[in-house]
Amino acid sequence: MPSTETARLPADVVPLIPMRNLVLLPHALVTVSVGRERSVAALLHALATDTPVGIVLQKDTRQDDPAPGDLFAVGTLARIVHHLEPREGLHHTLCQGTQRFRIVEAVEGHPFLAARIQQIEEPADASAELEALTLQLRERSLALISLLPSVPAELVAALQSTRGASTLADITASLVEIELNEKQALLEAVSTEERLRKLLPLLAHRIEVLRLSKEIGERTKEQLDDRQRKFLLREQLKTIQHELGENGGEDAEIARLEESIARSGMPADTEAHARKELRRLQSMSDTSGEYPMLRTYLEWMVELPWSTPAEHPIDLAAARQTLAADHFGLERVKQRILEFLAVRKLNPGGRAPILCFAGPPGVGKTSLGQSIAKALQRPFVRVSLGGVHDEAEIRGHRRTYIGALPGNIIQGLRKAGARDCVMMLDELDKLTASARGDPSAALLEVLDPEQNNTFRDNYLGVPFDLSRVVFIATANVMDQVPPPVRDRMEVIDLPGYTQEEKLQIAESYLVGRQREANGLREDQCHLARGALQGIIADYTHEAGVRQLEREIGRTMRHAAMQIAEGLAGQVRIEATDLDRILGPARFERDTALRQSVTGVATGLAWTPIGGDILFIEATRVHGTGQLVLTGQLGDVMKESAQAATTLVKSRAAGLGIATAAFDEIDLHLHIPAGAIPKDGPSAGVAMFVALASLFTDRPVRHDVAMTGEISLRGLVLPVGGIKEKVLAAQRAGISVVLLPQRNLKDLRDVPESTRNAIRFVGLETVDDAVSAALGLEVPVALTGPRPTA
Repeated sequence: MPSTETARLPADVVPLIPMRNLVLLPHALVTVSVGRERSVAALLHALATDTPVGIVLQKDTRQDDPAPGDLFAVGTLARIVHHLEPREGLHHTLCQGTQRFRIVEAVEGHPFLAARIQQIEEPADASAELEALTLQLRERSLALISLLPSVPAELVAALQSTRGASTLADITASLVEIELNEKQALLEAVSTEERLRKLLPLLAHRIEVLRLSKEIGERTKEQLDDRQRKFLLREQLKTIQHELGENGGEDAEIARLEESIARSGMPADTEAHARKELRRLQSMSDTSGEYPMLRTYLEWMVELPWSTPAEHPIDLAAARQTLAADHFGLERVKQRILEFLAVRKLNPGGRAPILCFAGPPGVGKTSLGQSIAKALQRPFVRVSLGGVHDEAEIRGHRRTYIGALPGNIIQGLRKAGARDCVMMLDELDKLTASARGDPSAALLEVLDPEQNNTFRDNYLGVPFDLSRVVFIATANVMDQVPPPVRDRMEVIDLPGYTQEEKLQIAESYLVGRQREANGLREDQCHLARGALQGIIADYTHEAGVRQLEREIGRTMRHAAMQIAEGLAGQVRIEATDLDRILGPARFERDTALRQSVTGVATGLAWTPIGGDILFIEATRVHGTGQLVLTGQLGDVMKESAQAATTLVKSRAAGLGIATAAFDEIDLHLHIPAGAIPKDGPSAGVAMFVALASLFTDRPVRHDVAMTGEISLRGLVLPVGGIKEKVLAAQRAGISVVLLPQRNLKDLRDVPESTRNAIRFVGLETVDDAVSAALGLEVPVALTGPRPTA
């Protein structure tokens, strides 16, 4: 008995070949490529038994092994005309469609898809409307053939000789490039008239598309011919100008660039490279796409400050006056800048350190850089690094890219026009890495005095000496600056201003500047000293003076409005007028509101914009001894709260607390402003004092604020940001500040007026904090020996 593969199937059963992207129409001759295992088996069976095969479109073109239910119901029987030897796993077969069929049911038991089919006979339609449609189809099919690039002569003859409307429709439809679902709809249209009505609009659209494409191609060819003609005329014009001895526009451009290269003062290697590029430009047609790119490159090269600048004498007395006139306070910072200038004066060719001004916004970091440039008598240029996330912003783009430019460093030097300018790298901590590289890594070469004398920008492609540039960086938070970059700079901290310093700055600088900005004369508007103090205390809460200047500007605009309307000739603004002009006070000293509440302690915190106070609130409810922490606390702050709770339990006897009470309650520690994330260990003392106040039922003094990290032995450990925290305490009206004993040495950075206004208590253990904040003495015998400082 023959095998399954070669046994002849019943007459009404045919092997099926599912197709992903082909709809075969009757009378059409196409090449079918088969690679799937079951499809190859169906093809080989048809070849072996000399029987037709069924070509059917599958519904989901992404399926690799469709089932009979995944195929369209109507397909085409195909006669295998020619079969080629398989190549790379594919069988290529020339098939001709013979007749439509409809799948009746699937037949199992074969290594290929097989189905029982019903052949669809061609209907014998005959009507005057069908004849008219057939005539339109014949005209449009001939028009389609005339627009196609290459059509076999046999196909043209077949179309002209075909009389049957159904056959003509199927042959024409096989020539039209349409969607698979549209071609399947033509296959399923059994009625000839219905098939023509579907085909004619598709044929008309395709003819229109081909006609437009042909017209566009002809216009493009005409444009190319015109461009070639202009190129030849331009070359002839150059030749005529050369014969007449006239210097054309392009030659003048080349001569100008050559003269600029000679005067630029480039190093020998760089000048040789520039002249080589100039020769390339001279031999290049100005119609070339590379011509404008190369000319732009040479313009950048000749406009950069290559030559060594002359040294300007540094007058330290004038520099001291400039710093005093432009900035109030900041004595240690000014002293360091004067030292920097003194070294430059004594050793002009030395490699001075790169300064980085770190501090909250609005304290004068950028203006300090401008003062340094004024003292050095050098140009000042600022390079903003905020939001830069591409390494090419520092090193430049390579010339192979369209629209390439040098990096911000080279652009800043071109803008300054001097190789010894003062360049401020502003917002250094705002650099962000991305998929395009890390800009901070590109800054390593710029900020290293040992390497930046051969800085290489990707666009220039030649080394540029940055050693004479005075780099000054600014940042708000140094923790966000990568350690390798931070290591290349000398960080100078700029703390916030005290209220007295803000008052002096406002009277000396801000009031006059805002008066002038709003078009007022000195005799037209006067801002009383009490009004300035009110703005500083009640309407601003910052380390710098930017918000203060904005609020002063609001009062000036109020005065300008009255004077412009003729309501007053002179305006004097007192403290009592602030509520009417600026609205109700935005900030209050709310420490007094909690003076009679137990379980509330005032802590001191450091923020990127300066110091601030925060309240630690503790309460207890009936429970099982759990600790609940709320207020957006970070991991370090949560651990400080756990340590404070454990420490209170361990010292319960000394504080007069019954140890059994901890097992019957739940403790809840909360820090208000819950939407603001908080972290750090410096709130440990305040947490311990709040818990001690809660359990001893003794309120914390409302005029006391504290900071410090605690250990499980009860030690108070040092923390950072002392100056900012002390200034925040002064702004909040705190009169006593509890600090770790080892932080008392940091008070020398605090202004003298602030040190005189606040009493400081050094803490060695938490017992000192309980004594100062609660007035409760803890017996030494119950707390252990005191450590020595």
